Amino acid sequence: MRAAEERLVLAADADRRAIERELHQGLQQHLVALAVALQLAERAADADPEAVKPLLEDMRRDVQQAIDETARLAQRIYPATLELGGLAALLRSAAVNAGVAATVEIEADPSCPPVVAMTIYLCWLALVESGGATIRVREGEKALEFELVGQASDGELQRLRDRVESLGGRLTIEPGPGGGTRLAGSLPLGR
Repeated sequence: MRAAEERLVLAADADRRAIERELHQGLQQHLVALAVALQLAERAADADPEAVKPLLEDMRRDVQQAIDETARLAQRIYPATLELGGLAALLRSAAVNAGVAATVEIEADPSCPPVVAMTIYLCWLALVESGGATIRVREGEKALEFELVGQASDGELQRLRDRVESLGGRLTIEPGPGGGTRLAGSLPLGR
């Protein structure tokens, strides 16, 4: 149990490092580029007004990329879709944002506990971001049962297993079709 708790703490730290990298290498870089472009546009405005147009187009693109990256990062941290549309909308949104072909089948009450939905969502992200994936979720007697098939890394899978088990659930990880990964699990609904 102590080893699983330590892995959960290490996983949380790794998640924070990943968020910092995404902020530094993505969003911050777009904002730095935008600041430079603004300086160039300011200098060119008086001397060569026509040269400002391409700079403004570059700035518009950089701002849009920064907005898109901010939205993706916020969605990963705590997705607003979870509260607005429930589990099915959350899983479909993740597939659309990843730009991959995915199958989402949900046969469960859309208002499952947020911690359960977030856990299934994290399992889904681990597979869907590596390529196409499928997920099936159905409501059992006292648990939400789920099955996912796709690609994922071993380290990520152990963190997911620890999270599921810390919530009183179970998660089995086995080879899937075509060399992928199959996750099958359940999470209690009574929390």
